[in-house]
Amino acid sequence: MTTLGTANADPGEMDTGRLSVGEARDGSEVGLPVAVINGARDGKTLYMQAVSDGDELNGLGVIQRFVPQLDPAELAGEILIVGIVNYYGFQVAEHRNPIDDTKLNRAYPGDTSGTASERIAAATFDAASSADLVLDLHQGSTSCMINETRVRCGSRHRLHRDCLELAKVFGCGHILDQKGPDGQLARAAPDEGIPTIDPELGGAVGWDEESIRKGVKGLFNVLHYYGFLDGDIERQPQTRASSFEQHGAPAGGLVSFTVDLGDEVQRGDTLFEVTDPFGTVKAEVTADSKGVFWRHRRLPQVATGEYVCSVGTDIDQF
Repeated sequence: MTTLGTANADPGEMDTGRLSVGEARDGSEVGLPVAVINGARDGKTLYMQAVSDGDELNGLGVIQRFVPQLDPAELAGEILIVGIVNYYGFQVAEHRNPIDDTKLNRAYPGDTSGTASERIAAATFDAASSADLVLDLHQGSTSCMINETRVRCGSRHRLHRDCLELAKVFGCGHILDQKGPDGQLARAAPDEGIPTIDPELGGAVGWDEESIRKGVKGLFNVLHYYGFLDGDIERQPQTRASSFEQHGAPAGGLVSFTVDLGDEVQRGDTLFEVTDPFGTVKAEVTADSKGVFWRHRRLPQVATGEYVCSVGTDIDQF
């Protein structure tokens, strides 16, 4: 039998339940929604989670579409899923955990006696540590971003190549290969010997259907490639960036972009203009380096110095 929280499944079965992570302000138990899919045949264990940032919902959309398509009788191995990690942030549609004002994906591996976020991180990290592969589903918050996967362990890590391979199999088309901040699951799990990636499935307010479809396809790519399901996949070359250039607004006003997400840009290419309310151009910003237009703010209004966009640089094919 495979167990996660109150979910228990014998071989060839699936079950859902709750993973206790503490109590809310009214004293009621807080349990994260979990699912266990126990294959009829022996195999690897995959752990996945979504919504560790409370306003990043595309990963939850992926899980909602993915799970009903699975038949445990056809599966080899086990899949452990935490559908909503940042319970408190999800309830109020906020990025951070409002109980302790923490970005939960900076709290790993967690602390069973710590803050609310550290306790959630500890409980989910314990589940992730039992797996052979880990997928931590994210999106670019509510800004606009390409679909990508992130390898966050750093190029010198012993599992760097394994994480890159997992990112290529997931197959969003773009990979950010850059060591991440301390406290990320995609930093902490490789230290335990588990290949881990952080798919960033676009960006949206609510759900983005194209990004969700790409995420579902990525999950099935992983299941086929690593032997959870029968059948082969053909891995496609991915565009890899190893760093970012971020651009802010040199003046206040309204931003108009001159390139689209995913476009290749050259040094000196115009990225955006800032105009006043009557269309007069106040500033023009150009790329400092060759790269890929990776991410930009959703709303057009900006103050001087406010973040506008990012270009992925140090580009190659993997």
